[in-house]
Amino acid sequence: MHRFVSRALPPCAAALVLVVAATGQGKFALTIDNIMKGSALVGTEPAQVRWSGDSAKIYFQWKEAKDPVSAALDTWVVNRDGSGLRRLTHEEERLAPAAQSDTNRDRTMTAYSQDGDIVVVENASGKRRQMTRTSEAETNPRFTPDGHHITYTRGSNLYLMSLDSGEVEQLTDIRPAGAAAAAPPAGGGRGGRGGGGNPTVTSDGPPKGTDAQEFYKKDQRELFEVVRERAHQREETESRQKQFNPRKPWTLGQRQTVQQMQLSPDGKYVIALVNEPPAGGAKPSNVPEWLTESTFMEPINGRPRVGDAVNQRRLVVVNVITGETKNVDHGEVGVPSAQLQDSASCTNNFGGQTVLFSPDGSKSVFASRSADNKQCWIFALDLATAKARVIDQEKDAAWLASPGGGVGWLGDNQTIYYTSERDGFNHLYAASFDGGAPKQLTLGKFEIDNVALSHDKSTFYLTTSEGSPYERHLWSMKADGSNRTRLTKAVGNHAITISPDEKLFADVYSFTTKPPELYIQPNQPMLEEKRVTISPAPEFSQYPWIEAPIVEVPARDGVKVPGHLYKPKNFVPGGPAVIFVHGAGYTQNVHRWWAGGYYHEYLFHHFLMEHGYMVLDIDYRGSRGYGRDWRTAIYRHMGGQDLDDQVDAAKWLVSAQGAGAKRLGVYGGSYGGFITLMAMFTQPDVFAAGAALRPVTDWAYYNQNYTGNILNQPQTDTEAYKKSSPIYYAEGLKGALLICHGMVDTNVQFIDTVRLVQRLIELRKENWDLAVFPVEDHGFREPTSWADEYKRIFKLFETNLKKQS
Repeated sequence: MHRFVSRALPPCAAALVLVVAATGQGKFALTIDNIMKGSALVGTEPAQVRWSGDSAKIYFQWKEAKDPVSAALDTWVVNRDGSGLRRLTHEEERLAPAAQSDTNRDRTMTAYSQDGDIVVVENASGKRRQMTRTSEAETNPRFTPDGHHITYTRGSNLYLMSLDSGEVEQLTDIRPAGAAAAAPPAGGGRGGRGGGGNPTVTSDGPPKGTDAQEFYKKDQRELFEVVRERAHQREETESRQKQFNPRKPWTLGQRQTVQQMQLSPDGKYVIALVNEPPAGGAKPSNVPEWLTESTFMEPINGRPRVGDAVNQRRLVVVNVITGETKNVDHGEVGVPSAQLQDSASCTNNFGGQTVLFSPDGSKSVFASRSADNKQCWIFALDLATAKARVIDQEKDAAWLASPGGGVGWLGDNQTIYYTSERDGFNHLYAASFDGGAPKQLTLGKFEIDNVALSHDKSTFYLTTSEGSPYERHLWSMKADGSNRTRLTKAVGNHAITISPDEKLFADVYSFTTKPPELYIQPNQPMLEEKRVTISPAPEFSQYPWIEAPIVEVPARDGVKVPGHLYKPKNFVPGGPAVIFVHGAGYTQNVHRWWAGGYYHEYLFHHFLMEHGYMVLDIDYRGSRGYGRDWRTAIYRHMGGQDLDDQVDAAKWLVSAQGAGAKRLGVYGGSYGGFITLMAMFTQPDVFAAGAALRPVTDWAYYNQNYTGNILNQPQTDTEAYKKSSPIYYAEGLKGALLICHGMVDTNVQFIDTVRLVQRLIELRKENWDLAVFPVEDHGFREPTSWADEYKRIFKLFETNLKKQS
C-alpha cells in the first residue's frame, strides 16, 4: 500500500491582485461564536485511510459534523466503487484493517498488532487469525521473505513465529542493566519455543574475585570433596547447555534501551537500535495541569530545553546463533561515533525500519546524521563484520531538512532511491550500492512531497508541486525518470493512498473553499473523482467563502513574497489592515487548498472583511517550499529576514493597497506569536497593535530538534539566541499588545509568557494585556476558548486600528 500525505509548500509565482467581496448574504450568521465552532461547522478530515488487502474496501477514521466536537473518530468503510458508506460498530471496528501493518511479498497476508496481540489476515478471504494472546504487548510484526514466518517485538527482545505451526523462537536475549543471569534448566535444550519464553542461558560459575578471593576458592575446592563434585557437575551442565544454546545474553549498559529490532532476510542477524540518554540525564521542563479531577495540580512530563544533553542512537548487529554483538563501525567519516545518530535520516523516511534490505536480501543500507544535523550519510552495511561504507553524503552549512519523500530499492537489487535538496529543491535521486555520483531523476523549481514505487518496481508515484507551487498533485513516472504524467485533475491538494492492486486510489482532496473529503479515482490520468464523504455542517455552505487571490509582495532584497489578500469590495482608503503570520515547524499557508490547521483564521479573515479590514498573510522567509535557500534564510537569526518580509508587506499594504499607515495590526500563533512580539518590540512605528498567541519569547526555552538546527546551541552561539528572542527587546514596545496563552501548553510552554510578563512589569510597560486559558494546550480544543481568544483579538483591533489618528 502506498501512502501519500501532502504537506504545505510556499508559492513563488505571480498572481493578479483581485478585489474580492464577502457580503455575508445567506442564512449563516458570520459571528465569532459561529465561526469558532470547529468541526461542528467545517467537519472533520478523513484520516488513516487504508484499503482492505483485496482492494475491495476503503477504511478510514471520520466523524460527522453533528457528532460532538470532543467525540473520538469512528471507523468507516466504503466499497471501492464508492457505494455502501457506513459507520462500523465497535465489534466490526476490531475486525477492520489496522492503520499500521505489514504485508508479505505476494500480498496475500497482512499482519498488525492490535491491543498488544499479533493478528494475521488472509487478504483474499478476510480470514483473521489472532496469533498471540498474552498480557505482555507484542508489537511491530513483520513478515520474513519466505512469507511463512513473522517477527515481532515483546519487551526488549525479538521473536520469530511460524505461521504454519505456531512455534515461537526468541531470537535475542537482551537484558536490562543489572539483570541477573538465568539458571540453566535440568536436561538442557534450546529455550524460547512454543510459548515465547526466555532461551536458556548458561552461567559462567562464580564471578572472578580478587587475587585473595581466588586463592580461597582454590583452597576450598582442593580441601573438600563435596565442593569439587558440585563444581564438576556445574561445569558439565554448562558444557551440555552450550552445545544446545551457545547464545550469549546481551546485558545493556546503564541508561540504555532498545528502540527497534529487525531480522535480516537470511535470519542470521538482528539489527538493534540502541538509545542511550546522556549521563546525568537531561532535565525535563514539566508542565502543570491546573484543572483536574483530583482538584490538585498534576504535572505533565515535559521535554528538555535546547542545549541540554541529547540521547545517542547507535546500531548494533546481533548474531542470532551466538548472541555476539557488534557496534556498527561507520569508518572514517570525520565525525566521532558519539556525535552520530544512527537511523535518524535527514531527508528521507525509512518506513520505520532500522535498515533497508534489497529485494533479494543480499544488501542493506541505513542512514545516519551528525548530532548538529549539518551532515548526513547513507551507508552500506556488511552484517557479518558490522562495518559500514558511505554510499552518499550531504552537508549543509545551516541544517539539513526533511521536506518529504521516501527511500527504497529499484528492481535491480543494486540501486537505491531517495530525495535530496542538493540542487536547491527537494528532488528524487538514484544511487548505486557500489557508490559513485547519484543520478538526479527529477529536475525543476518544484518540490517532491512523497515517493513510492509500484509493486513491479517499474513506476514511481510522486506527490509534487510541479506545475503550480499552490497545488499538490499525484504524478506517475518511469523508474528511469522518463514519462512523468499527472494523474489528478482538480485544482487543490491531493493526499493519495493507492489500492494494493494499484487500479484505484483513495484521495483526501480539498480546495480553498472546500474542506477535505474522501474521493475515489481510477489510476488513470486526469479522470473525474467520485466523492464519498460530506464533512461540513449544512450551514457551512450558506456563506459565500472566497478564494482569496494570491499576490506577490516585493521585499527589500528584490524577492517576491507570496501572499493571500483579503480585501473588502468597499474598502475605504486609509482604512485598517491586518497581517496574519502563520506558525512554523515548516509550513506553507499560501495555496489553493483548505486552510487545514489555519481554518479558524481563514474564517476569521472573512469576519474582519465584513467589518472593514483588509487582511494579508504571506509565506515569509523560512516557509516551506521555496527550496533550501528560502528555508535556511532564518539561520542564526529568527526575526531577521522573516520579520523584514512582514514589515515590507505592511508597507506594501499602505503604498499599493491604500491601507492607513497608522492603522496596521499584526497577529499570529506560535512562531506567528513570536514574530508578532518581534514586530511590536523592534518595529514599534510600523504596527499599532499586535496579538501574540502562545508565543515563543526566548528560544533558549524551546526544544532541541527545532531550535538547535536553526540557532545552534545557546551555550555556544549565545549571540544567535539573544538577537532572535523577543524578551531582550521588550523595552521597545509602543503599540497595544495582547498576549494569549494556554496554561497547559506542552509545546511553547506557558513559562515563556510568564517570563515576558515579568519583564514587561519591570520595564513599567502598561499598554499590554494578558489572557490565559487554563485547560488549553498549544492547539486549543474547546470552541469556547477559540471564541474568547478571537473576540479579544477583534476588540484589540477595533480599539486601536479604527480610532482617529
